[in-house]
Amino acid sequence: MSDADEDARLETTPAPAQRLDPRRNVFRPDLAAESLYGRVSAPRYVEGFPAQVVRGSVPLRARPSASCGFETEALFGETVTVYDERDGWAWIQLDRDAYVGYVPAEALSPDIEEPTHRVRSLGTFVYPIPDIKSPPITHLSINSEVHVVEADERFVMLKGGGFIVARHVFEVGRRAPDFVEIAERFIGTPYLWGGRTRLGIDCSGLVQMSLLAAGIAAPRDTDMQQAELGSEIEIQDVLEGMQRGDLIYWKGHVGIMADSVTLVHANAHHMQVAVETLPEAIERIAKLGAEIAAVKRLPALSAKD
Repeated sequence: MSDADEDARLETTPAPAQRLDPRRNVFRPDLAAESLYGRVSAPRYVEGFPAQVVRGSVPLRARPSASCGFETEALFGETVTVYDERDGWAWIQLDRDAYVGYVPAEALSPDIEEPTHRVRSLGTFVYPIPDIKSPPITHLSINSEVHVVEADERFVMLKGGGFIVARHVFEVGRRAPDFVEIAERFIGTPYLWGGRTRLGIDCSGLVQMSLLAAGIAAPRDTDMQQAELGSEIEIQDVLEGMQRGDLIYWKGHVGIMADSVTLVHANAHHMQVAVETLPEAIERIAKLGAEIAAVKRLPALSAKD
């Protein structure tokens, strides 16, 4: 995410005196979450009710308008809390990373299916019958969650109907061993502000989705990730001492070190997930007026150089 876009996201959303982050706290001028009673002033407080995403992916927007660019995406099987519904839009908070925004109400179901499996491939299709030649019903992205009722060596059958190639999913308790390898699978994926799938992804979405596949929860935006992920590494010469899995932060941007010199990141210069050397990235981004803000290390996930 660029500096200007990140700053605009924060500046265009009013915050109360307590300076709660509106991206992860449910409040607006006419109502707020019951849990924020006493922390924000609102004429009405709502407890909310649970729902589940039933589309392959759905944009979550800052305003209830299809012409409004989206902030992130909710994936199939994600659970949410709904705080308001009107004019075909639901105002929700994602349970996974607490992001707040609007989605079409029809993308949600009040019937919660406990997931048994998670999509492990970058993407997969749901077929009406166990035949890859049949026209698919929908596309599911990596980290989408499904409820499997039957399985054989070729397909798993979902509760409510639909079949997925068995090798594209695994049990929810399993995780990818190397989040960097997941990020590398996305190389060539188009850059998309707010995207979280192989159809389009942004820099912090790449970090979040890669870590999630490895079983590690991560916040959505770069500033959140910089503040909350890993431990900060003080390296006088950032071109020395980098390890696979280190996260390199600029203001409004993040990349993942694939080894001691190579950076993987979704960026608006290449308009895709690209690989370049860290010196190249530093020089190019410095020309835009941005210097490295932090290097964060995740000891449990950083692998061999």
